[in-house]
Amino acid sequence: MAAVAKDIAMGTEPAAVMGLSEAEAASRLRAEGANELPRPDRRTLLRIVLEVVREPMFGLLIGAGIIYLLLGDLGEALILLAFATVSVAITIVQETRSERVLEALRDLTSPRALVLRDGVRKRIPGREVVRGDIIVLAEGDRVPADAVLISAQDLLTDESLLTGESVPVRKTAAALGIGPRRPGGDDLPFVFSGTLVVGGHALAEVAATGSRSEIGKIGSALRTIETEPPLLREQTRRLVQIVATVGIGVSVVAVLLYGLLRGSWLDGLLGGVALSMAMLPEEFPLILTVFMVMGAWRISQARVLTRRAATIETLGAATVLCTDKTGTLTQNQMSVAELRSGAEVFRPSEADDRALPDTLRGLLDYGILACAPKPFDPMEKAFYDLGKRILPGSQQRRDGWRLTHSYGLRPNLLALVQVWQRPDRATYVVAAKGAPEAIAQLCRLDPDALATLQRTADEMASQGMRVLGVARSDHEGPDLPQSQRDFSFAFLGLVGLADPLRPTVPDAMRDCRSAGIRVVMITGDYPATARAIARQAGLDIGEVVTGETLERMSAEDLAAHIGSANIFARIMPEQKLRIVNALKAKGEVVAMTGDGVNDAPSLKSAHIGIAMGTRGTDVAREASAIVLLDDDFGSIVRTIRLGRRIYDNLQKAMSYILAVHVPIAGLSLLPLLFGWPLILGPVHIAFIEMVIDPVCSIVFEAEGEEVNIMRRPPRRRDRPIFTGALVGWSLFQGAFVFLLVAAIFVASLLEGLPEPDGRAITFVSLVLTNIGLILVNRSHSASIATALWRPNPALWRVLIPAIALLALIVAWPPSRALFHFGPLHGDDLAVCLGAGAAVLVILDALKRLRRPRPAH
Repeated sequence: MAAVAKDIAMGTEPAAVMGLSEAEAASRLRAEGANELPRPDRRTLLRIVLEVVREPMFGLLIGAGIIYLLLGDLGEALILLAFATVSVAITIVQETRSERVLEALRDLTSPRALVLRDGVRKRIPGREVVRGDIIVLAEGDRVPADAVLISAQDLLTDESLLTGESVPVRKTAAALGIGPRRPGGDDLPFVFSGTLVVGGHALAEVAATGSRSEIGKIGSALRTIETEPPLLREQTRRLVQIVATVGIGVSVVAVLLYGLLRGSWLDGLLGGVALSMAMLPEEFPLILTVFMVMGAWRISQARVLTRRAATIETLGAATVLCTDKTGTLTQNQMSVAELRSGAEVFRPSEADDRALPDTLRGLLDYGILACAPKPFDPMEKAFYDLGKRILPGSQQRRDGWRLTHSYGLRPNLLALVQVWQRPDRATYVVAAKGAPEAIAQLCRLDPDALATLQRTADEMASQGMRVLGVARSDHEGPDLPQSQRDFSFAFLGLVGLADPLRPTVPDAMRDCRSAGIRVVMITGDYPATARAIARQAGLDIGEVVTGETLERMSAEDLAAHIGSANIFARIMPEQKLRIVNALKAKGEVVAMTGDGVNDAPSLKSAHIGIAMGTRGTDVAREASAIVLLDDDFGSIVRTIRLGRRIYDNLQKAMSYILAVHVPIAGLSLLPLLFGWPLILGPVHIAFIEMVIDPVCSIVFEAEGEEVNIMRRPPRRRDRPIFTGALVGWSLFQGAFVFLLVAAIFVASLLEGLPEPDGRAITFVSLVLTNIGLILVNRSHSASIATALWRPNPALWRVLIPAIALLALIVAWPPSRALFHFGPLHGDDLAVCLGAGAAVLVILDALKRLRRPRPAH
């Protein structure tokens, strides 16, 4: 085996290893399929279109347009169908854009591989690797398939995407069948697809490809997990069904009354259709679409991608946030946290770099010498990064030094020894780093010194650090010893390395706490490390449950502990899924963050899956609803804040729409019941519903957040978007406006005004009271004076053109004729303005007395 490893290092082919023939490899590729990860079918444009038009809300809107077309009212039909087309198009564009961005985010899931075929090295696409192939691995390679090591020289692999553990693991060649064939653990002879070689080189025989690999098994399991439907979509669908049913019922009654009382069934049918259009909630789908699309756009400015726009709102209802540690709370980037030699301690994050004592300078200097000249291992990079910062010129002083020999890690001696020769001397400089107990062996420490060293190392480890010892030696003479144990080493001290916390995490944790969101850490790391990171992050530690303990728990035991345990350590992928499901079973709305393949099942099972876009795997992103493009934990809190704001503003918009439909429907029904002239025809309803109502959804979407948005608990998942109190308030507002405008219409009839004049004053009053409803509903609790000072440029961009258009209709004779209006005089305008002001003042006063709050 040593000879084989030497051949690999030299770039020559081992005489005894030939690999598969091209013919055999082609046969296996046909029989077993390509070495590709399973992934869901891509959502094509046609599939997205079909999903959108199947929605009942859009179907209602399109159906209404078709009815008008069949009745011969081409103008109204075209307007409604255009409205439906725009609504559908907005949704399709957003969904298609999300799919395109995800395609752009994909890593190469099938890296190129160096294999032996017919005894010759050959670089092939990773998808063409087959079982039985001999693959050549070197530092920096991505392992293309699960394989068994034939030989290995100082091989280290990063398996964090499968285990969540950021520290590389050692690999050794051994007899087949030794140890568990699963990721994690040192000195095992298995490497796994998708993992990264961070040190050494090896030769391995492929044992599993594609869906049969460890990474592929996780991807296949995702297909058996059902995704939670968006809560808001379900609630809105029910609301539309209820309002549509009521509207159709009222319209049928109106047709019957008109036909029976006045004898004109055709006029009754047309009036009933107009009434149904007045009551049909066709604004709801547009509002929902605009809010979700605009919400997706807003958070995209903060580097957050929504794969399903409706999940933004669901995130605002989250009660539990399950988060991985590595790469989510931490930066997944090792750094030197502490240098310690005897009583001297230096922490780079706390101290002035210039205050580094000379003894600790030697510790760091020799720690760097014990690393590879061009480091790839994250821990060795950490040594170099600190050296560049606080040992300026050290690299220049070593120019011309030559690395003459390396003694690699061994299972019985976990230390790496590097031997350097200086150009001006015949002596060698020897540097060693490794596990503290291994360095102690090399330095031949006495029992007392060894006990002190062990206590110090344990203390550092309890703070979440990976602890390494460093030693130095000199050697004279041309011949180097066979074993690193033959050098005379002097112990220099200990180096603590840590995966630092993301700087945004503590503030994000505080926001989660104030918002009533419980944070649960689920990690593959050790309990001591998890506790240390939890303390730094400000996480309520509570009970700590390990994977071994969880394995022994029954479903009942887990249910009893799930409410108090905030840290789950040494957790395997299938256990993560079990934890998420246990939380869901207790009625929690679960958001799950992660970046590795091991997170994908729990990401898909959670109500909201949040994947990391930079370091995240394809499988994790496919399973998630939201992707953080910057991998910033703080972005999660910003998205939660936005989700709550969207829900609040959506309630305001829908409350307004429900309120404004009451006077529209009432004014459409009133003439049918009493035989009065029609007030609202198709063109009037088109003006109100197709201009003011949909555009006002933009105003409400742009409203700022309520002052207590992150100081209140999440709303209950089963709470409907409309509570009884909010529906009652909306209907009251609508009834008040209807009675006021209807009184103006009746007064015009009693005054003997011509029908066009009465219609004009009534319609203008309806529009101005409608504007009053917009202003009243801008905030749940703030007064109108406060609300008017709140910045919302969209409000004025809507109101000014709407008022200008209304003025044009009233003032320009051709448009007055189209709307069947008469001219308005000064006293008429005063009445209209008085109606709008009355709505604004009276409803605002009642709102402050009522103090309505959003449903939680």
